Amino acid sequence: MLSKIGWFIPWAAGTLMLNPVELPQFTEHTIATGLKGGYQVVAADLNKDGRPDLIALASDMPELVWYENPGWARHVIARNQSKMINLVVLESGAQPVIVLAGGFSSEAKNSPGIVTVLEPDEDVRRPWKEREIDRLATSHRLRLADIDGTGKKVVVNAPLTAADAGGPDYRGRTPLVYYRPGEWKRLWIGDENEGVLHGICVIDWDGDGREEILTAGFAGIHLYKFGTDNRWAHTEIAKGDPAPWPKCGASDIAVGHLGKRRFLCSIEPWHGNQVVVYREEKGNWLRQVIDGSFVDGHAIWPADLNGDGRDEIVAGFRGKGGSVYIYTAEDEPGARWTRHDLDRGGMCAASCVVVDLNGDGKPDIACIGSATANLKWYERR
Repeated sequence: MLSKIGWFIPWAAGTLMLNPVELPQFTEHTIATGLKGGYQVVAADLNKDGRPDLIALASDMPELVWYENPGWARHVIARNQSKMINLVVLESGAQPVIVLAGGFSSEAKNSPGIVTVLEPDEDVRRPWKEREIDRLATSHRLRLADIDGTGKKVVVNAPLTAADAGGPDYRGRTPLVYYRPGEWKRLWIGDENEGVLHGICVIDWDGDGREEILTAGFAGIHLYKFGTDNRWAHTEIAKGDPAPWPKCGASDIAVGHLGKRRFLCSIEPWHGNQVVVYREEKGNWLRQVIDGSFVDGHAIWPADLNGDGRDEIVAGFRGKGGSVYIYTAEDEPGARWTRHDLDRGGMCAASCVVVDLNGDGKPDIACIGSATANLKWYERR
């Protein structure tokens, strides 16, 4: 059940206030425990029955597993894995294909960054075939993007750092690359980001039918666009937390909407304590910290949970007291937000997704926990 805590940012005189936002209630269900190092949850219809299943990636486990909707039976995709960190699922073919990044360490010298393609035989419930396609140190974030508007998505690979970088400063230019499915050849995007590059978000930024890539890291929030000339253009959007290096910049990035008005939401700085909202005013992105209480923030996902055309923000942290909250905008431009508890103290959230899991047409929430080592879904009632 949701409880409500006021967490407000001052607003300008004359701002149009809305009626109090009514959030739906959620019922908590535990799907799995013992997921040591739980890191990423991905929703995908692996058995092609029209219902999204959940893949649970746990970095300290040797098996990549998925849970079959609706009974949540556990199946093994791959065994004998080491330090898995991220995956994407290509669902466009007759059978799904997974691209997996493993062999991860935040110190590049200890991180081969193994990128593997996993494909099932006829039965997706049995272990899948695997084929290594690349090694790129600290391979860390994988996402799908339709960069040229053809509907054929590529796999974007964002390493955490440069191959010769080390902590705590992680100085160096961090590469961003991609692969075209079937060819699986590493292709270059750019290396304008310096230091840790932690989060990426894929979005059609300018409404031209081509998806762009937002990155979040020590260098702030940046945009990469693949042009009609087949070249990449790079733009800085915001600098993120203004603290001195290496406590600067952003950690995770996502894009939401309040009606027709777009906003950015971020965790800042790297594995930071702040939930941040950016609002665009005359071409500039105004930064507002709407919560500064996180400990090792690591999950953020905007979604319209109540069907009013305005996105809420689902965000969670992995550190002491690990919790998941929902934030609602209480005014028209999104300058004032209220925090609501979704799971207070029972989910050290490393990753969350919003997806309709029970087929009732309403969005549910699924999260995976690191220290709590669990996978839960929160059913909208």
